[in-house]
Amino acid sequence: MTRTIIARRSPIHGTGVFAARKIKAGDDVVQYEGRLITHAYADKHYGDGGETGHTFLFTLNDRYIIDANVGGTDARWINHSCDPNCQAVLYEDDKGRKKKDRVVIEALRDIARGEELTYDYGITLEVRQTPRLKKIWECRCGSPKCTGTMLKSKRRAAVKD
Repeated sequence: MTRTIIARRSPIHGTGVFAARKIKAGDDVVQYEGRLITHAYADKHYGDGGETGHTFLFTLNDRYIIDANVGGTDARWINHSCDPNCQAVLYEDDKGRKKKDRVVIEALRDIARGEELTYDYGITLEVRQTPRLKKIWECRCGSPKCTGTMLKSKRRAAVKD
C-alpha cells in the first residue's frame, strides 16, 4: 500500500507534510496523535505557549490536550495556512468518554501528489495580541489570503462557536 503522506523540508516553515499520492476531497488523511495530557499539566510544563510560536499541542476537549511531542504522528508537522487544503475534525466518543475523542486531518479539496498539506490552526491566546505576539506567531503560508499571523481574534473565535 502506498503511503498517503510524507514529512520533509517545507518552503512554508521547517518540516511540512506532503501528499505521497493523490488525496480526494473529504478523505481522512491522518489522525493527530500523541500523549493525552490535562490542561493543567500543559500549563505547568509548557506554559501558555504564547511566547514560542511553535507547538505540538492540540486541544482535544475541555479536559484533554494531545501532546504530539510524545508519540506524535507526522500530523504534527502539518503547517498552518490561511487558505488551507485540509481541516482538523474532532470526533467525539459516542459514549462521552473524553479520553476516546480524536482529531483527524481531512482533505477539504482534492490534493495533488507532492502538494503540501496545510490547515488553519485557529490559535487563540488568552492574552492581548500585541504586535510582538503577532510577529512570534507570524504566518508564512504565502497565500494571497494570508492574514500575516496564525492568531485568530478572540472576538471572531467566539462568533464561530
